[in-house]
Amino acid sequence: IDVRTSAEYAQDHIEGALNIDHTTIGKNISSANVAKDDTVLLYCRSGSRSGFALETLKSLGYTRVENYGGIAEARKRLHQN
Repeated sequence: IDVRTSAEYAQDHIEGALNIDHTTIGKNISSANVAKDDTVLLYCRSGSRSGFALETLKSLGYTRVENYGGIAEARKRLHQN
């Protein structure tokens, strides 16, 4: 999940990533049909907002949430160019 703004997402994002702004992820995650035991990978520009989103999701009971950091780091971890 790309937790940046929709404008940032429109400029560049990882193929297949959902876009849910970190400020609304708590109330909008349910519309993404993500189960609480699904693996959820988060990224943003630098890793800060995805860290906030991780804490929000964990507080809601999501158990397999990972912060993949900024978009460049996430691409490396996912082996995408």
